[in-house]
Amino acid sequence: MNKRIPPARKTVIAAAAALLVTAACTPAPKEQKIADPGTEVSGSVELWHFFTEREAAAIDTVVKEFENAHPKIRVTVKAGQDDSKMTQAIGAGNGPDIGLSYSTDIVGKFCSSGAWVDLSAYLKRDNVDVNQLNATTRQYTEFGGKRCAMPFLADAYGLFYNRDLFTRAGLAGPPKTLAELTDYAKKLTVKNPDGSLKTVGFLPLFDFYENAGAHLAPAVGAKWLTPDGKSAVGTDPAWKTLLTWQKDLVDWYGYENLRTFRAGLGDEFSADNAFQKGKVAMNVDAEYRLAFVKDQAPTLKYGVAPIPASDPAHYGGGYVTGNIVGISKNAKNPEAAWELIKYLTTNDATIVKLANSLKNIPTTTKSFTDPALAADPDFKTFMDIFANPNSSTTPPSSSGPAYQETFQTFLTNWQAGKVKDLDAGLADADKQINSVMTLGG
Repeated sequence: MNKRIPPARKTVIAAAAALLVTAACTPAPKEQKIADPGTEVSGSVELWHFFTEREAAAIDTVVKEFENAHPKIRVTVKAGQDDSKMTQAIGAGNGPDIGLSYSTDIVGKFCSSGAWVDLSAYLKRDNVDVNQLNATTRQYTEFGGKRCAMPFLADAYGLFYNRDLFTRAGLAGPPKTLAELTDYAKKLTVKNPDGSLKTVGFLPLFDFYENAGAHLAPAVGAKWLTPDGKSAVGTDPAWKTLLTWQKDLVDWYGYENLRTFRAGLGDEFSADNAFQKGKVAMNVDAEYRLAFVKDQAPTLKYGVAPIPASDPAHYGGGYVTGNIVGISKNAKNPEAAWELIKYLTTNDATIVKLANSLKNIPTTTKSFTDPALAADPDFKTFMDIFANPNSSTTPPSSSGPAYQETFQTFLTNWQAGKVKDLDAGLADADKQINSVMTLGG
């Protein structure tokens, strides 16, 4: 089973250092010229992506179908290439024709630096209607008036819960509010005779698995940036609501107790995943977890639901992100690159096939409702989250993921009890975020 790149670590381990290369080392982009309408495209093109094993095989299948439909184009695929490798290669003047990234957070950096070319001219020439794409995916594939990426399927985050543990605790269904989540977490928690934690109802640490600030922000409708692109974490009261709720639950467990418990848990993408092993009764995760559970814990009885919200009126939404694909500014055959990107991201039958293979959410209007889409009730829950108007994503920035990384440092200090005044701490976090954004990350 492929070990997927954890979205919570997409910004933390891959993009942070690598994207600095883009800003500092890449030469100026070439003047963009595209072929006339109807020009026959031929030649070879190179695609780099991060998938491995089962998921890489799914990519190979659709690429082969593309070659059959475009006999004059040959595609070389390099699997297992993360954002760091791709960015460094582009910065060195090399790199692939096409890059498929796991991080929407690079879009602002790639669009503003020219590392990926603006696709607008190709879209206009070929009469591609971007309104066929989901609104949120349109948002995270463009920046500063440039659409330098297209969405390659999407992820939506919800709540997984253990039905057997719920039954033992006398709970009939999932919590819908943060207050209920706290109440359920306490009822589902079991301690060992020595007082240590045996089973945790909900593990609230921000650095556990998918509990990133970005993934929980939609629970309170928190905003990252102001309309003028400055940090909003110190002025949007929703962040204070989220952090107060989180710290209260951390304190109920005891921070050190949670750290000790977490240290004994398995890797997120292994068969020892804490939720799959019944060590954590409720867990924030995305739709791709469905495939991991089926493969690694087929006897687990579980349910899925939207992430609880602070306001019941906002229940049903969640965090939305996804994979993105673009043409490198160093592409040797940008026309062939565009043909492949167009095939992967606007051909509805191809999108459905990929969604069924990778268990990710399709991003076009027709593919979303295609009868061929294998959407069981659990997957449908995530599709509903994806389409919910209360769902949101992290806004692109020319500094890439820098603002999230800076805030993550604040969050880990906050949960550890190192921040005594939340208002003052958030105000200081604002200043730090604005500083790193001014410096471009």
